[in-house]
Amino acid sequence: MSSTRKAIVVGGGPAGLMAAEALAQAGVQVDLCDAMPSVGRKFLLAGKGGLNLTHSEPLAPFVARYGARRDRVEAMLRVFGPDALREWAQKLGIDTFVGSSGRVFPTDMKAAPLLRQWLHRLRGQGVRFHMRHRWLGWDDDGALRFASPAGEVILRADVVVLALGGASWSRLGSDGAWVPLLAQRGVDIAPLQPSNCGFDVAAAGGWSEHFRSRFAGHPLKNVALSVGGAFQQQGEFIVTDSGVEGSLVYAASGPIRERIAVERQAVVHLDLLPQRSHEFVIAEVARPRGSRSLSTHLKSRLGIDGVKAALLHELLPREAFADAARVAAAIKSLPLALGRARPIDEAISSAGGVRFEAMNESLVLDAIPGVFCAGEMLDWEAPTGGYLLTACFASGRVAGEGAARRLALEGTSRLP
Repeated sequence: MSSTRKAIVVGGGPAGLMAAEALAQAGVQVDLCDAMPSVGRKFLLAGKGGLNLTHSEPLAPFVARYGARRDRVEAMLRVFGPDALREWAQKLGIDTFVGSSGRVFPTDMKAAPLLRQWLHRLRGQGVRFHMRHRWLGWDDDGALRFASPAGEVILRADVVVLALGGASWSRLGSDGAWVPLLAQRGVDIAPLQPSNCGFDVAAAGGWSEHFRSRFAGHPLKNVALSVGGAFQQQGEFIVTDSGVEGSLVYAASGPIRERIAVERQAVVHLDLLPQRSHEFVIAEVARPRGSRSLSTHLKSRLGIDGVKAALLHELLPREAFADAARVAAAIKSLPLALGRARPIDEAISSAGGVRFEAMNESLVLDAIPGVFCAGEMLDWEAPTGGYLLTACFASGRVAGEGAARRLALEGTSRLP
């Protein structure tokens, strides 16, 4: 393909960089613009404690993680899925390994070496980077407007890939400012909402001062959380000043958020001893304890102490502790009412965005021909564990290849 054909990619996260690579490999001249001083800022933050690149589980359970959007995400993953992502990283000189949980990491656990090698390759492929270029929309002739340190800049291209992120961690560039720009052009957008986020408890005033002051920041390990019939999983989470957060809560954030939207609160149920049956627990609670206190009894017979014991006392009425059956039932299914998600800017990711119904399978917008979208700005969500990153990479690949195909089919005519 002639290198005179030009593409602009807006957004320098994994999706944008992958779209730029796909276009450059097809012989397209690519200019990548990003509002921040450098690319990949959220990617680097995600890898601060160890870059969880993807997950090793088979494709069927893998795609189930994407909920209502699994069919559209699966189509993207069949173009560039977890295995292809690991192979791609290896070609950058980044070996990966599978951890005990099935998650896939670079052998050195770091994001920076991968990003550094990737940018080196992209520059070698002719990709030009324009930092501190904040997209402002289109001018009257259909060119892209950018605010830059030198003032407003107008750029034109044959195709455009938007990979602008969602609305979490705005200080890293994902602020959702693109929503009105696309909505004004007739693009159908689902409202952006927090995902992989914490929640505040629904009780008036939140936690009691005693519980908050003693246990905020403490993890609850080896517990299970269920949200009606929509979610059930074992793991751990953390008590916060106002509620709960952590991996198990993040995984359930979609069902919790949806229930709050309908019922104004979500009652989740916690199993504090998922490794034990209800029958075992009630037998141990009911066992004669002599002069020992109930707290000492629960600790010695079931290992219920610390934050787990405190949570029981926080959520159960005082009179319930005189009834062994009620205590056992609470240990196995402790109701916790959650009232609202934490603000979207605190969330790991966001749900909502450009609806798939507004695009074709190549991720080009029906309302704006020649403009493709990728990454977290699309209307999908997934739990942490490598699923978020994998879908961002895949969508960038699909959008970039789709944009390259469009140029191959339609020549170099400028887009409106």
